[in-house]
Amino acid sequence: MGQNERTGRCVVAVDGPSGSGKSTVSRRLAVSLDARYLDTGAMYRALTWAVLRSGVDLTDAESVAKVTGEVDLRIGTDPQGYGVTADGVSIDKEIRGPEVTGAVSAVAAVPAVRAILVARQRQIIADARRIVVEGRDIGSVVAPDADLKVYLTASETARAQRRSAEDAADVAVTAADLARRDKLDSSRKADPLQQTPDAVVLDTTELGIDEVVARLRALLTERGVA
Repeated sequence: MGQNERTGRCVVAVDGPSGSGKSTVSRRLAVSLDARYLDTGAMYRALTWAVLRSGVDLTDAESVAKVTGEVDLRIGTDPQGYGVTADGVSIDKEIRGPEVTGAVSAVAAVPAVRAILVARQRQIIADARRIVVEGRDIGSVVAPDADLKVYLTASETARAQRRSAEDAADVAVTAADLARRDKLDSSRKADPLQQTPDAVVLDTTELGIDEVVARLRALLTERGVA
């Protein structure tokens, strides 16, 4: 019996490209496990909002890092109602807007930004008994010792349709934006989006959310940490 089996501790790392179902699956899984939930992408989006508000040049890595070190960024971990604030301002809606979406990959590519946020993410994980963490570098960088690493994917068409439905946007425009972000995030030098060798790969194109969650619960049960 492993240590986590004895203590009831459980860490699940969920990675994958935009529109693969990470957020919905991770939240549902966290609820079913009576666990906390961490959306690391929301942290990068919140920071991007702060950088845009500060007026610094997005290509000026030093200035972007300076904002990162100074902003009071906070994120909740309740899967049924987490909130994000920057310097005391609630920005749940703002971080999902087109301006932040268009700039987040550039901000997230700054090595100093990732170092600061990864440290914060690891502390949140350490403070939680059970937690589901989603992002693009969770299994490879943030929580390499997670009890279960999952890489969710789906066809480009399915991902574009899902995201355009969420944002009430044109499917073709959404598909182009997803392709742009995936290329940027998978080719950046610092902590790129990647599938780790020990991750369980699930293609969600033809799967419902409940089915995906059930499969992940089954995998955790097999490992004795569900």
